[in-house]
Amino acid sequence: MSNPVESLHAWLKDHEQELLETTQTVLRINTIESPAEPNAPYGAGNREALDYMLSLAESHGMTTTDLEGHLGYADFGSGERLVMTLGHLDVVPVGPGWKHEPFGAEIDNGYIYARGATDDKGPTIASYFALRAIKECFPDLGVRFRAAFGCDEESGFGCVERYVQTEEAPTFGVAPDSGWPCYHGEKGIGDLLVSVKTPGAPFELTSFDGGQRPNIVIDSCRATVVVGAEVRAHVESKLADNWDRNITFSWSGDTLVLEAVGKAAHGSTPFYGDNAATRVARLLLAICPLSHQQFFDDFLEAFHPSGVGLGIHGRDDATGDLTSNVGVVSFSEGAVHLLANVRYPATWKGSELLALAEAKMKKLGPAWSVQVERDSPSLYFPIDHPMVRTIVDVYREQTGDMKEPQTMGGGTYARAVPNTISIGTGWLGDGEAHQTDERLAVESLYKMSRIYAAILYRLATV
Repeated sequence: MSNPVESLHAWLKDHEQELLETTQTVLRINTIESPAEPNAPYGAGNREALDYMLSLAESHGMTTTDLEGHLGYADFGSGERLVMTLGHLDVVPVGPGWKHEPFGAEIDNGYIYARGATDDKGPTIASYFALRAIKECFPDLGVRFRAAFGCDEESGFGCVERYVQTEEAPTFGVAPDSGWPCYHGEKGIGDLLVSVKTPGAPFELTSFDGGQRPNIVIDSCRATVVVGAEVRAHVESKLADNWDRNITFSWSGDTLVLEAVGKAAHGSTPFYGDNAATRVARLLLAICPLSHQQFFDDFLEAFHPSGVGLGIHGRDDATGDLTSNVGVVSFSEGAVHLLANVRYPATWKGSELLALAEAKMKKLGPAWSVQVERDSPSLYFPIDHPMVRTIVDVYREQTGDMKEPQTMGGGTYARAVPNTISIGTGWLGDGEAHQTDERLAVESLYKMSRIYAAILYRLATV
């Protein structure tokens, strides 16, 4: 074939079944982070998945490197320039409510169901096969290619931090982990730990627990309150008016037990989910005695997805509005702890975010405090950057879709590795990341591999 992209597509067409089976194999490995083991800093599951991919690459004639289980990569080709794909094998926890086995990789009505189908195992395997197509069809392009497999994207980026310590930055890198055609800007991501001492009797909060990770909307929450005899009638009267059918309550002596259910969603888009802890906080405000209302009013506002209750709301023209997701809540020593996953505008710095939050805590009073648990600076490529324009041009040629490059609150490996940008992973109908019954259309898997191959070939030959 005279058209290089047509040759790549033909090879990929012939290997679709192999692509599907490989994807299912990796999806069946539970790669939720687990306790570290020797040469497996993120647990045995991630070690197993990484070993599988490195062995597969070796069987396809690539040379492999294992960075102590943090990340591994496979290389082929020769030349000064390096074109790299960077995907991740780890996944977020599963949570309740799945109708399909989370690590079964079952195909149902044309969709693969599994945790990691869209984020990010499916795209990672599709990009690997795209590189393999280039290796088989055009072995002498005079460019080096690298497929990298990370194991800690969802829990802290320790894998890519290890990579940049000793390994080469790509000339052009793509992280298949966002939206089409590419995301040229990513907000900064800060995890703020807000702690607040709770008021005591006659309405004393004694537990408040929920959430799996700061970057997931809380889908279940449980709280207990010791209610004094002098306000019991008031509380029971208010409970009788409770309209929220997602909350149940019961009494154990003078202790009121509240349990709420919500809906998980990605922390970058908290408004797509339903925070169960917010439901509990709202009910606490509705039923508490007058003496406690100011506290619980401030407490409820701390959950606002704009960040206004933490004093950090704001926006910029490049990436839009800040979002805040209180993703983990806990209680200890008379204080509630709220771990908020904040996606702040690309033109801000983490120090500015903390200063705003500290000013708000000072205004709220001495019971409130805040500290930074993690800060990942933003990423921004101008829209006319050569890599951005190349990816956009190829995507339009391949799909006819004239969509402009976008920005987002989500964070990908692109922010941690120089000269790297995130590209798309699926289409309408494919499942949302971090939600129950995550899914990816089989045809989307094939389509992604073809587009990735075209993008990588163009980046290698510009």
